[in-house]
Amino acid sequence: MGIVAAGVQFQSNWLEILSSPFMRTAFIAGVLVAVASGLIGYFVIVRGSMFASHALAHIGFPGATGAALVGSSVFTGLVVFTVVGGVVIGLLGKKASDREIATGTVLAWATALGVLFASLASGNTSTVTNILFGNLLAIPSQQLVVFAIFLVVLAIVLLVIFRPLLFTSIDPEVAEAKGVNVKGLGIAFMILLALVVSMAVTVVGVLLIFALLVTPAAAALRFTARPGWVIFWSSVIGVASVAVGLVIAAMINLPPSFFIVTTVFVVWLVAAGLRRERALVRPTGGHPQHGDPVHEH
Repeated sequence: MGIVAAGVQFQSNWLEILSSPFMRTAFIAGVLVAVASGLIGYFVIVRGSMFASHALAHIGFPGATGAALVGSSVFTGLVVFTVVGGVVIGLLGKKASDREIATGTVLAWATALGVLFASLASGNTSTVTNILFGNLLAIPSQQLVVFAIFLVVLAIVLLVIFRPLLFTSIDPEVAEAKGVNVKGLGIAFMILLALVVSMAVTVVGVLLIFALLVTPAAAALRFTARPGWVIFWSSVIGVASVAVGLVIAAMINLPPSFFIVTTVFVVWLVAAGLRRERALVRPTGGHPQHGDPVHEH
C-alpha cells in the first residue's frame, strides 16, 4: 500500500521491490555503465570531448528511433549510429575546431533524422521517451552480457593505449612530432566513447548523458589530477549515484534517472565547495600539497 501526495507515491514495500529480479538487473546494468563511464570520463574532459560525448548521444537517437520504427533492437540501432558517428567525427576532425565543426554538422543532420523517425514512430511513444530520458528499470537481463562485453573491451583497449592516448590528449602537437598516431588514437577513442554513450543512454537517456559521463570525472578532478585516481573516484561516484537513485526509485514510484542525475549533481556541488574551501584556507604563496590538482581541466 502506498501513500500518495502531490502525485508522488511512497511505496511501503520498497525493500521487497529492491530485492526483485528486475531491480537486481537494473543495479548490475547501472554498475557496469557507471564503471565504463568512469573509465573514459577522464579522457573526455582532458581531450575536450564533452561536446562530442553529448553529440554522440543525439547522433544515436535516430538509430534508436529508426530501430523502434521497424521493430528491431533499439540498442543495436543506437550502437550502430553512435559508432558510425564517432568514426566520422574522428576522421573529419584533427584539430579541436575541426572536430567541433564536424561534430555539430553530423549532430544537426542526425537530430533532424531522429525527429523524423520519432514522428513516424508515434505508436512507440514510451520507447521514444525511454531513449530521451533513460529507463534503467526496463533493461532486459540479456543485455547485461552485452554491457559486460563492452566494459571488458573498453578496459582492455584503454589499458593497451593508455600512455599514448594520455600523451595525445595532453599535448597532441608534441605527440604527433614524436611519431605517435594521433588521428588513429582519436578514432579509437571515439569508437570507445560511442560504446560507452550507447550504454549510458539506457540509464539516463540522450538528454541527460552529460551527467553520468562527465560530471563524476569533473567532481574527482576537483581533488586530484592523477589519471588513475580520477578514473577510480569517477567510477565510485557513478556506482554510488546509481545505487542511491535505484533505492529512492524503489521508495518513490518514479523513474530512477532523475535521482541518479541529481545525486551526481549534488556530489559535484559538494566537491566544488570543498575544493574552493581548501583553496581559501591554503596559505598565500603555498605550493600544492601532494596529490592536489596541478591545474583544472
